[in-house]
Amino acid sequence: MLTRTRTPAVSDWFTGEGDGFRLLGTRCTSCASVFFPREDSHCRNPHCAGGALEEVPLSRTGRIWSYTDSRYRPPSPYVSNPELPWEPYALIAVELQSERIVVLGQTVPGVTVADLTVGMEVEVVPGVLDEDAETTWTTWQWRPTGVTA
Repeated sequence: MLTRTRTPAVSDWFTGEGDGFRLLGTRCTSCASVFFPREDSHCRNPHCAGGALEEVPLSRTGRIWSYTDSRYRPPSPYVSNPELPWEPYALIAVELQSERIVVLGQTVPGVTVADLTVGMEVEVVPGVLDEDAETTWTTWQWRPTGVTA
C-alpha cells in the first residue's frame, strides 16, 4: 500500500494532530494584538509603536460569527479537478474563544449550512484539502462541538 506524504497546504499556519491540533498565530509583545494569518514582520495594529512578534497557538474553540455555502467551482488559482463533480461545502467565520478574532474556514465534510446557526460553538480540527498520488494536502476545518467525524 502506497503511503502519501502529509503536507500542510500552507506552512506554519497550523500544527499538531487530534486534540493537539492548533492554528498558529502571532502576538505582539508590545500591544498584545493577535494575528491570523500569522504576521512575521511587524505589528499590524496602527496604534502600536511596534514590538516583537511571538508565535502563539490559538484557541481550539469559538462561535460561528457568520456562514455561507460554496455552490460553485471557484476560479484559478484555486485548484480542483475539473473531471470530478463539484462538491458544495459550508464556509464559516468563527470568532475564537480567547483571542476574539474571526478566522475563516471550511466545515468538516458532511456538515452543511442547514446544520449551522450563528453563535454555535465549533472546534478546529485537522482536515484534508486535496490528495494526489503522492501527497495529502492538509488544512484546518471547523466542526460543531459534540460532533465526531
